[in-house]
Amino acid sequence: MPTKKFTLWREQHVLLARAKGGWNRLTAEDYSSQFKCMASQLIGQPWAHIVYLDDWELGVPEIEPVIQELVHWCLQHQLRYVAQVYCPSMIKKYQLDKMICDTRPGFEKRVYPQEHDAFAWLASVGFTTETSSLQQAG
Repeated sequence: MPTKKFTLWREQHVLLARAKGGWNRLTAEDYSSQFKCMASQLIGQPWAHIVYLDDWELGVPEIEPVIQELVHWCLQHQLRYVAQVYCPSMIKKYQLDKMICDTRPGFEKRVYPQEHDAFAWLASVGFTTETSSLQQAG
């Protein structure tokens, strides 16, 4: 049985995720579809996203346009803050930066090596969750 490559859930105005393993285009398309379905409940108001990426092992180049399109959709639908949680990794940073722009007005992305810092930042900008650990999810 294949290993589940991601977990997604929503709390208040925050979409939470945990990514695992190496991703191919089909995984990225599945993630995008499920992400949009959950995020559609937040349309019409600003919202935030936090994702745990320590267990993510990058993706094939074919995932990049899928994730770029998802990011574009999110920005069109009032995503304001993204917190990425992973230990410093230049290769992860390189692929993530290729897929996720962070230079648009009204949008801010930050990377944290510790998830408690990421949750604290989101809380400081008005987005709180009951969850305080993404490592246990999924």
